[in-house]
Amino acid sequence: MDQSGARQSSLVVENLTKTYAEAKSPAISNLTFSMEPGEIFGLLGPNGAGKTTAISILSAVLGADEGRVVICGVDLFKKPRQAKRCFGLIPQDIALYGRMSARENLAYFGRLQGLGGKHLRQRIDESLEMVGLAGKSDQPVKTFSGGMKRRCNLAVGMLHQPRLLFLDEPTVGIDAQSRNLILEKLSLLREQGVSMIYTTHYMEEAESLCTRVGILDLGRMIVQGAPRDLIMAHPGCGTLGELFLELTGKHLRD
Repeated sequence: MDQSGARQSSLVVENLTKTYAEAKSPAISNLTFSMEPGEIFGLLGPNGAGKTTAISILSAVLGADEGRVVICGVDLFKKPRQAKRCFGLIPQDIALYGRMSARENLAYFGRLQGLGGKHLRQRIDESLEMVGLAGKSDQPVKTFSGGMKRRCNLAVGMLHQPRLLFLDEPTVGIDAQSRNLILEKLSLLREQGVSMIYTTHYMEEAESLCTRVGILDLGRMIVQGAPRDLIMAHPGCGTLGELFLELTGKHLRD
């Protein structure tokens, strides 16, 4: 809640625009949407649509040319350090140190997030338990399967109990059991009021998990809304995957 008692949005994005040097067109153009606490917003699009650029800007990895981003009431561009305390980032690439154990990785990243002492040790135990790695916590991450590494990546991102998570294809290339566990834990976090920006190429995953989706193409948001509402608004489309192909086309995006 803000000082007036109104419910505070988890994320507000207004007219976000980014053009890379020597590019003929913007990577993203006038991107605008907002999220409330406990929402999972699926940011969908073919290769080159602008998803990675958008996630990079929203998570303070990349700057923007124009626009405004407010995270949990904090202006990201004016107060980046304060805003960063409110969110966690789970990147597509595994961001872990292979020679270190899962516990050592979480301890290292936890200290970077400002945690320490008994609270950090407690959060490490809770996070490892949540992603099913409590029994493997002292093994080097380089010995983990792909699914275990993905789950450890998730544990790092949620270690400091952020109110907003950015998840960039968190289930790509993993076994069905790890994928199922990750999706279950994300649903549990949503029930606890955590908001999420979620990118994936698995349309059935987005349809079942996300409360709302936005489809990007060529840097612009084509549509946004609840998956079922969007499907019903387009006769002939029975699934989110069919709608996605109707709006973005079937030609390859290599």
